[in-house]
Amino acid sequence: MRRNILNKISLLLVLAVLMNACGSKKQTVKTDPTLPKASNNEELLRNFELSNLDFHTFNGRAKAKVVMGKEDQNVTLNIRIDRGKAIWISVTALLGIEAARVMITPDSVKIMNKLQGEYIKKPFSYIYKYTNPGISYRMLEDILVGNISVEMLRTDQLQVATSTDDIQIIGVKEGLTFHYGVNAQNRPFNFNLMELGKTNKLEANYSDYAMIGAYNFPQRFTLNVEGSGAKVSADMAYNRAEFNIANEMPFNVPSKYKVIN
Repeated sequence: MRRNILNKISLLLVLAVLMNACGSKKQTVKTDPTLPKASNNEELLRNFELSNLDFHTFNGRAKAKVVMGKEDQNVTLNIRIDRGKAIWISVTALLGIEAARVMITPDSVKIMNKLQGEYIKKPFSYIYKYTNPGISYRMLEDILVGNISVEMLRTDQLQVATSTDDIQIIGVKEGLTFHYGVNAQNRPFNFNLMELGKTNKLEANYSDYAMIGAYNFPQRFTLNVEGSGAKVSADMAYNRAEFNIANEMPFNVPSKYKVIN
């Protein structure tokens, strides 16, 4: 596995998923008179929040096919989340060899490229080199488990359309335009994110919902990212998902590793 694709796979779900999906600079948002005030939808928003997965820890494993341009890799991802504190991902490549580890906290981004013996440590703001500053740590957690980002819905530019089969939500916040498709159980089946005035985009699709304990969790997760002439896609299928168990997040960097600035 070459260094370029390894580093991108390592960040795919928490950084490279959003890399190039949104521009690096915020734009001044012009009010769109066609989008009504969100206050008219407060009860609906509360229902979405109540239907989100309210957990303390998450521990999952997924088989994933990642395609970047003409390159593709089949990997196994072990994903652990300590809600509001840390996201830990281990990337295992062919022959069961661990290729990389990623640790994201509200304050920092850490990456160990174990095949190349390299280590990166940056503040969380490092992701703003590639994304709009409207992207928060909590939003990354929500994307990973299929939650609707309530903080994104708290905007005065929001439109909600309901039908017997689904709910469509369109809104604008902090230079970002977003669209959720929500099923009858108030769980998302589609999420689109773009920066105003740009063609770069992120699309996430959630399917194969199943009850994991008390949690209605999407066991199939696909991502498509387009931006700056590049395309990235990932198709993940979970074969294990557990909530509220004790999580270990080992991240010990050997002294011989080269630090990448």
